[in-house]
Order: sequence, then structure tokens, then C-alpha cells
Amino acid sequence: MVCDICAVNQATVHLTEIVDEQMTELHLCEECAKTKSMDMEQHFGLGDLLGGLSDLGKAQVEGRENVKLKCSNCGISYEDFRKMGRLGCGECYNSFRKYLMPLLKRIHGSNKHYGKMPLMLTRPVEEKSEIAELKAGLEKAIQDEEFEEAARIRDMLKELEKKELKDIGE
Repeated sequence: MVCDICAVNQATVHLTEIVDEQMTELHLCEECAKTKSMDMEQHFGLGDLLGGLSDLGKAQVEGRENVKLKCSNCGISYEDFRKMGRLGCGECYNSFRKYLMPLLKRIHGSNKHYGKMPLMLTRPVEEKSEIAELKAGLEKAIQDEEFEEAARIRDMLKELEKKELKDIGE
């Protein structure tokens, strides 16, 4: 299939646009898709998108219409974030944590970020994350005096750590 815009290159990106209940399909080559993407970002802007998504969560914020929070570091208010779609600093994540977590989960499908990495490295990171979660569960089980559960978690931890040592040795 040939690109609908340049009519030269092979179409590798297929978009469906719905504007005023009218559906339009676009078949674009990679170059035209990049141009279209830049045009859309300039027209809408990432800030508008994030601000719009935060407006979706507006009703979910404990029934309050306005959240009167400010970042203790940069002074940006949550309302400013909702308008601009951008946080002011890294501390904003802590200041607005209660309201950002549902938003991040809605955008990314998860509220944990591991970053991009080669596929061959994802297994060790997932295992380390699982080990950390198990260690936390072990501490909680011991604290709650649930010793059978603690023993089960301990055994799972030993197996994972043994597997990790074996993988390192190879």
C-alpha cells in the first residue's frame, strides 16, 4: 500500500482519525507519519494532552473540584499542572503523588517506571523487583507474626537468589 500523502513510499503507519463523528483512515510512510506527528504536537501540544487527561481524573479526586496543593520546592500548584500539563520539578511528584498516581496509571497502564532497556536485560530487572517485593513481604509477615507465610516467602527468596547466582555464573 502506498502512502496517502507522498504517494511514493510504502505505507507502514496506519491511522484512523475521527473528527466530528467522521472516520478517516490514513496510510502513511514513516517520513510522512513523523511530519504528521510533529504537526499534531504543535497543534495540540503534549501539555494540552496531559492537562486534558488530568481533567478526566478531576471527578475522581475525592469529590473536590479544586485541589489547593502547591509543591514545596518550586511552588507550582496542582491547578497550574492541570492547565499546563507539566510539572515544575522532581519534587512535584511527591507533592502531588496522591493525584498523579491514578493519572500515571491511566496514561502508562502502570505507576511503576523501569525505563527502556534491551529485552535481554528485562528478566534480571524483573527478578530483582520480585526479590525486593518478596523481602518486603517477608518483613511484613515476620512483623505480623505470620511465621508459616514468612517461611514460604523465605523459601521463594532462596530459590530466586539461587537462580540469580546460577545465571551470573553462566
